[in-house]
Amino acid sequence: MTATLTVPGARLHYEVRGSGPLVVLLGAPMHAEHFAPLAEHLGSDHTVLTTDPRGINRSSVDDPGQDSTPGLRADDVAHLLSHLAAGPAAVFGSSGGAVTALALATAHPDLVHTVVAHEPPLITMLPDREERRAATEDITATYLAGDPIGAWTKFCALAGIPLPQVQGPPPEQSAQQLADERFWFAHEMRGSSGYEPEIAALRTGPPRIVIGIGHDSTDQLCDHTSRALAAELGIEPVMFPGGHVAFTEIPEAFAGQLRPLLR
Repeated sequence: MTATLTVPGARLHYEVRGSGPLVVLLGAPMHAEHFAPLAEHLGSDHTVLTTDPRGINRSSVDDPGQDSTPGLRADDVAHLLSHLAAGPAAVFGSSGGAVTALALATAHPDLVHTVVAHEPPLITMLPDREERRAATEDITATYLAGDPIGAWTKFCALAGIPLPQVQGPPPEQSAQQLADERFWFAHEMRGSSGYEPEIAALRTGPPRIVIGIGHDSTDQLCDHTSRALAAELGIEPVMFPGGHVAFTEIPEAFAGQLRPLLR
């Protein structure tokens, strides 16, 4: 099933597939299409809800200048779950989607029984948070000044990942891809990385919290942020195959690690 739900300030594209216990797959800025391979594997024994986060791809917003914060996105997911009468759910979020999932567990704990937060880029968990916050502001300013290549170069340096090597001219982006890129740099990246999780609420709240890290993400920014968050929560992180976007690259192996955590 594919449908659209109107929520305060936005219209959310969402998809439901499979049957069984409900799992929600969340990204930011990644959208439903990026999670389709993983959703297909999990759909054999789960009902899987995927969505485009507000302002990205097929989810439009009333005010294109409004920032997409983890709190707003968590409320969006809560509206979807209430609309579908489908909670409490297991929630898997990756990158900015992991931050959304943590915000959802705090703000709407009755709708969630398990959160698997895969590599949340929470620079607020690091001792050099102010330097990293300044670097994030510089990345956004570089992009808005008309230098996307410079912004991506600085982003990869901050994230601790190698800049992709492209032979020849870079592939041409569609109008939607360019719009999504701009929305992420201008209105989403800072809110996701600068989110301050409510540690006490996550420790004591009803939802079970799992922090996931990719085997291939060693010493990257999200490796450090995820380990710092897990330490604050007093839990051991769970290792997943692959790296930051392994759920798109090796979905079958990724699903094999994720499935037992959703029960």
